[in-house]
Amino acid sequence: MRMSDPIRDIAGRLPCAAEFFEVAGRFAFVFTPVERPSSGSLPWMWYAPTLQRYHPREGNTWMFQQFLEHGMAIAGVDVGESYGNPQGRKLYSALYNALRRAHGASERAVLLPQSRGGLMLYNWATENPRCVACIAGIFPVCDMRSYPGLETACGAYGMSKDELAAALAEHNPVERLAPLAEAGVPIMHVHGDNDAPVPLGPNSGELAQRYRELGGRMELLVVPGKGHETIPEFFQCQRLVEFVLAHVRPEEA
Repeated sequence: MRMSDPIRDIAGRLPCAAEFFEVAGRFAFVFTPVERPSSGSLPWMWYAPTLQRYHPREGNTWMFQQFLEHGMAIAGVDVGESYGNPQGRKLYSALYNALRRAHGASERAVLLPQSRGGLMLYNWATENPRCVACIAGIFPVCDMRSYPGLETACGAYGMSKDELAAALAEHNPVERLAPLAEAGVPIMHVHGDNDAPVPLGPNSGELAQRYRELGGRMELLVVPGKGHETIPEFFQCQRLVEFVLAHVRPEEA
């Protein structure tokens, strides 16, 4: 299988064994740590969006390295521009099952949604809350009305704009948080207050407010004056790394 250049470049810089494979005919990858836990299941992080020729890329290298050095694997599958649709969620379940079988991956994955990966991972997570250890987001999309907008997203759902608007309770992350709160899934986002494509307020801000109202634990780290940028404030965020490591179960860390 032809590997995408960005993912090949990342793999060559990381302390990992890289595997590229297919899940239900779609490109997938897993980076496993050089030194994995001597016993127990393999803790792992799930990154989205995985788009074979674009994401993940160089900006993700620093954070990936931190997790690999702590014995965590990193994986993803290219579900296309699904915007969190049901077909993409099924492919995510296929990846989850494949990693559990082939690599002894932990029952509970850490989710790392970046930008539109928020729609993808949150919509899977809310239907599989017992499979989620925690969610660590980098300016994630939480409301598809904000990005990409219903007029764009509706095509991925096989609906008209009006049909998708009427069905948002089934497909929009900010409106589907109750199962995650009930399962006690901890969440942290880092998001700039000058983000034009994915504005803070209707996305991480709204999710934080709703999640806390449901009794969920959510930490929101706001980066003043910054937007949708590949900069250290987001992609070398030590606080986000510490949050993840604190919520990987001790017997798996």
